[in-house]
Amino acid sequence: MSQLHHPPVIDLSPLVNEAPNREEVIQAIDQACREWGFFIVTGHGVDPALVDTLLQLCSKFFALPEEEKARIAMPLSGSAWRGWFPLGGELTSGVADHKEGIYFGTECSPEQAHGRPMHGPNMFPEVPELLGATVRRYLEELTSLGHLLICALDDALGVNGQLRHLTEDPLILFRAFIYPPHRDGWGVGEHTDYGLLTLLATDGHPGLQVRVGEQWISVDPVPNSFVCNLGDMLERATGGRYRSTPHRVRNLANTSRISLPFFFDPGWESRVMPLDHPAEAATSSAHQTLPSRWDGADPLLFEGTYGEYVWSKVGKVFPRIHHA
Repeated sequence: MSQLHHPPVIDLSPLVNEAPNREEVIQAIDQACREWGFFIVTGHGVDPALVDTLLQLCSKFFALPEEEKARIAMPLSGSAWRGWFPLGGELTSGVADHKEGIYFGTECSPEQAHGRPMHGPNMFPEVPELLGATVRRYLEELTSLGHLLICALDDALGVNGQLRHLTEDPLILFRAFIYPPHRDGWGVGEHTDYGLLTLLATDGHPGLQVRVGEQWISVDPVPNSFVCNLGDMLERATGGRYRSTPHRVRNLANTSRISLPFFFDPGWESRVMPLDHPAEAATSSAHQTLPSRWDGADPLLFEGTYGEYVWSKVGKVFPRIHHA
């Protein structure tokens, strides 16, 4: 393993433009996934103005009085898992996070949801009025980027479409968080994400830390980029070749920090099984030698659908909604 000083910054423009040197980018992503478990992407094709507009609109929403924000409070959406929660309303390892946020996802009607949790219509506020339209456009852009990266990982692993198959109908979740200054504790403690890939944009304020082996690395913001970290199902699918990335947030600034995590996950009914990839790519030695997970769990041992996995995790994050 190379010395870990700076997280890799990878220019995706050869993938976006289908340039002849796209294979070099795929190899760089594979190396980053094996050595770091996360990487930073530029040249991704997403309009920076869209990200800036979304950050500004979210800032305006979070500045509203609580009674106004509560018009789209999460309990109103039931098991659809949409809407706003107040500061301290979300738990990590049983501890209240020092953040508030809004949850969105793929838009569908209650009839289209077919009774599945975490599916349904979004709840958009009346103020600011452009937030709903901007979120919808952002979901489209980031979904396209998610597919691009999954295709790159599929090629890197040499698994002939098996990874792409998991995301033919992906579960898309998107959140906007605001972290007030909090020097004496964590905005969110150590955790991993549940699915395949997370794409994170921020307002430029630092605060994210990622665990790489035994080290905690502070991720300095890079303009016009997304931080990409790996989730539990990618660790399971690769048999530990790619490791689900533990991370945490502490806002040490004197102002609030806004982050926009986008989750690109397997389909609800997908069963994520170890991929059939070439022998030279199949290794779980890293999984055996790296530190144990933050929660003592092992994604490699899970059996069932992705929907069952993620819904069991939600029960620990929002227990009132999970049991409603």
